[in-house]
Amino acid sequence: MRGRIGTGLVALLTLAVVAGCGLKPANSGVLEAEPGSIKHYDDLEGVNVTVGSKEFTEQLVFGNMIATIMTAAGAQVTNRSGTTGSSNVRRALIDGTFEITPEYTGTGWITYLGHDKPITESAEAQWKAVDEEDRENGLVWLPPAPMNNTYALAMGPDANEKLGITKLSELQSLPPEDLTFCVDTEFLSRDDGLKPMLEHYGLKFADVDATTLGIGQIYQATAQGDCNFGEVFTTDGRIEALDLTVLEDDKKFFPLYNMTEVVNADLLEDHPEIKEIFAQVNPKLTDDVLRELNAKVDVDGEDPAEVARDWLVEEGFVKMPD
Repeated sequence: MRGRIGTGLVALLTLAVVAGCGLKPANSGVLEAEPGSIKHYDDLEGVNVTVGSKEFTEQLVFGNMIATIMTAAGAQVTNRSGTTGSSNVRRALIDGTFEITPEYTGTGWITYLGHDKPITESAEAQWKAVDEEDRENGLVWLPPAPMNNTYALAMGPDANEKLGITKLSELQSLPPEDLTFCVDTEFLSRDDGLKPMLEHYGLKFADVDATTLGIGQIYQATAQGDCNFGEVFTTDGRIEALDLTVLEDDKKFFPLYNMTEVVNADLLEDHPEIKEIFAQVNPKLTDDVLRELNAKVDVDGEDPAEVARDWLVEEGFVKMPD
């Protein structure tokens, strides 16, 4: 997904393990669980399913969540969560090495299917478009979760109190000296980055003060007031941990990045119960839930696989094994 790199300790350790080794070392086992509201399916008994995900925090949580769910439902799961790079995960899904991966609708539409313009009408419209087109590649996108891990701008506590704005359209009302931004270099060059965003909201890049930092530095710099506005991802756990306030994208500039499971079409045709399984889980995955789960990894240093299973247990989807 857009080259994002998680900053959590576990994610960094995972990166260290898999760096330079492609797909090979990402086999990370599965935390098992007993069926809860997600029942055991006799038809899945002994069916081999390989789950893959990318290497940053949120993907590690999602990948392990899928692996535990499928195991509880009866499948024989190989867990390849933590595979380095979007292109490796996508390639493995296309060639059948992976059969289920968590993915974002915006990534599918723009990065994998090559469209220049996102569909911002609604999450459903973006999902249907990418699902319809990707079926030509033998892949099915299940109905997505409400969580939307897209770009956003956030303010630190002092800027929030001083400026008193809540929407990106209100940037126009601020004096030039308050238009200070902390962004990474990629956000400066993207078609869905800072410059076109400013134009979308009636501002010019030449009229603002933009400082480039590493993505991991931006959250802290924004929180401590080095800039009034910092580039963030909307489900990042550091938003709440650092008391950042996200501005509403009220004119719908940023693409929609709702997460769902992308499933091998042949597997889904043989086992349509997979759609039934994730239809129970996905509606519960909101931005607030993801910020909480990501923070447990990035802020508290917990293991993403345990974070995923604990949440499934709390929601009653699965039970701890006897």
